[in-house]
Amino acid sequence: MAAIDQEMRPLGAQISHMLKARGVDVIFGIPGVHNVELYRGIEEAGITHVLARHEQGAGFMADGYARASGKPGVAYVITGPGVCNIMTPLGQAYSDSVSVLTLASCLDDHVGHRGQLHQMRDQRAAAATVCDWAEEARSESAAYGLIDRAFVEFSTKRQRSKYIQVPIALLGSLANDAPKKAPGDHASSGGQQVPVSLGGFEQALADAERPLFVFGGGLVQNGAPADLTPIEILVRDLVRRSGAAAFMTYAGCGLLSAEESLSFGTYLGRAESKRIIGESDLVIVIGSELSECDLWRDELGHKGMMVRVDIDAEVLADRHRADITFHCEGRAFVETILAALPAEIAEPRWSARDIAAAKLRFRAETDAERPGIVGICDVLAEVMPDDAMIYSDMTQFAYVAKEVWEMSRPGHWHHPSGFGTLGYALPASIGGAMARLGKPTVCIAGDYGFQYSVQELGAAVEMKLPIPILLWDNHKLKEIEDSMVASQIAPNAVVAVNPDFCKLAESYGCLATEPKTSEELQTAVTQAFGADRPTLIRMTAALSAS
Repeated sequence: MAAIDQEMRPLGAQISHMLKARGVDVIFGIPGVHNVELYRGIEEAGITHVLARHEQGAGFMADGYARASGKPGVAYVITGPGVCNIMTPLGQAYSDSVSVLTLASCLDDHVGHRGQLHQMRDQRAAAATVCDWAEEARSESAAYGLIDRAFVEFSTKRQRSKYIQVPIALLGSLANDAPKKAPGDHASSGGQQVPVSLGGFEQALADAERPLFVFGGGLVQNGAPADLTPIEILVRDLVRRSGAAAFMTYAGCGLLSAEESLSFGTYLGRAESKRIIGESDLVIVIGSELSECDLWRDELGHKGMMVRVDIDAEVLADRHRADITFHCEGRAFVETILAALPAEIAEPRWSARDIAAAKLRFRAETDAERPGIVGICDVLAEVMPDDAMIYSDMTQFAYVAKEVWEMSRPGHWHHPSGFGTLGYALPASIGGAMARLGKPTVCIAGDYGFQYSVQELGAAVEMKLPIPILLWDNHKLKEIEDSMVASQIAPNAVVAVNPDFCKLAESYGCLATEPKTSEELQTAVTQAFGADRPTLIRMTAALSAS
């Protein structure tokens, strides 16, 4: 092969160098014969590559990395089945507003030549069904332009998954260096039409008898510049200086701490919250879709004025029909209101005693619905480091924990809420741990969903990640069984043969343990954070009686 001009490299290599220049330090993926050129420049560019065992794992790793770091998560996959396998994570990232960029190879001609390896009828169109957008780059300039478009939109619009495919021959063709990152590129933190003037809304807040905030995940700011006041401080200041009560969505957990007497916590999905919200004469929803997965009912329950604040204009015109809308970042809105409020703490406009009583009722309901889990959550919370970041799967343990486990800071509990896929927690926690090397990261999974991505234990061992994997093993699809019983359907297809999870984990090189008491559970978690590899901790209902 002839020597390559130093200013010219195969496009696949140039893409890796471009990503490095845009701040990408880690890529998740699986190499194959069709995307091998993407791998030519990874090491040369100084990027760490994490080898997933399945493209679905690579996508969830990129998702977990993005949620933890505040930067885009990037995945490399091959033509055809690689793209199909990563579509579930792309759908999850789209649903939960996560910056995931997938770069895939594609056939040079998928129309005139049938029977090729990895051939699909329309690979790009398939990816487009689960992404914000999916495009094919047919030139080096188009590839560079699409990558920069993705990064600019990640930082200026609602964060959602993007997909770019590049023909195999183009990936291997010589290309010029990517354009330099222009000054100011990607510097915006998102949002439009910042409300310089509140248009008199501050007076409406002052006049309200029982104002109530709903704080959503749109306010969470992992990776925000260090010189910015943490958003949780601003939110807690807003509640105290307005005298308003507040709910948090699951994605907004941690914006208000357990010590905030006017916080209803993350119990927005409880049926009684509809009555409580109906007692408010002014409801201000910041950074939340108020989706089915936030409410678990059709209506929020407001009877007074509703105000919506969101970066996504579509949300402002949804079925909840807000009276006043602000199309801007939630943080900008909070800062603007704070500037208009008196500096002193306001007289509470809700009864702290009534709020505390309501939270006790909600907690009791949760415990009654899925017995035995609340107590284990309390035991775990006692030894969990303050800066631990938790990734949970679709499992009854997480459904309970998301309500009763009070987080001290936002953006530290991640759950596949909207798309609701199984198999998320393990690979996502790997991505999160890679983004936060040296900081505690936790995986919570159920016995059935864990088996969707159990093979990613190999990646966690390879990267020497000390992740405690809290496995809730009740030997069945218990949530589905309960749903069948509630629907008067004889339980069917909800019990499966499980492996010996501890032996399975050990076969991958993990540590594993089955604590029998609460004290043993706490010891196992504490030791897992200090290990040189992941530790699987199998939990059963017997623990709740210990």
